[in-house]
Amino acid sequence: MNAVELNSGLDCNVLVLNKHYMAIRIVGARRAFSLLWRDLAEVVSLEEGRYSNYDFQSWCEVSRFRRNFEPDGHDWVSTVNFYIAVPRIIRLLFYDRLPRNEVKFNRRNIFARDKNRCQYCGKRFPTSELSLDHIIPRSLGGKATWENIVCACPACNVKKGGQTPKQANMKLIKLPAKPRHNPLAHIHLGHDRYRSWKQFLDHVYWSVELK
Repeated sequence: MNAVELNSGLDCNVLVLNKHYMAIRIVGARRAFSLLWRDLAEVVSLEEGRYSNYDFQSWCEVSRFRRNFEPDGHDWVSTVNFYIAVPRIIRLLFYDRLPRNEVKFNRRNIFARDKNRCQYCGKRFPTSELSLDHIIPRSLGGKATWENIVCACPACNVKKGGQTPKQANMKLIKLPAKPRHNPLAHIHLGHDRYRSWKQFLDHVYWSVELK
């Protein structure tokens, strides 16, 4: 896989199942191909309502066929000699789970947790029009934590200023908390590209971190 070129296919995400077909994590395409190349995982592919399993070599062969007959149905990574489809799902073969990581405390995950909704007025905004607000302002000792930072629109942020919500006579639409699971996973489930994940995520307790 040394000849894999950087392209949009490598920006895709792949659902990882343990050997018992339980969803355990989401990884980037690079990590997924590494596991497949080393025979640590196999591809699980949704085909006409049924799931089929492929090792790395057979997936390469299937990819050649699909490149000719259904190129728009996949994301692709190019090598020196051929194209290979990015799998949507892989299944681990020799161990049950990858290490579980904490949900990262960052701006992207806060926007995802709050679903791009101002936590004071309740209206949704594009990410570019939202800011982050410290519920207890830093000037009053407020910390940068999951429980003290929320999305806020410019109007509400200005109205609140350097006050607490109570001082500004404002109320949160819900109390913020640290997500138990990565909030971005729910966003990806709405994308047609990842519809094959749904069956594995509907009835399992899982924790993921996007790479």
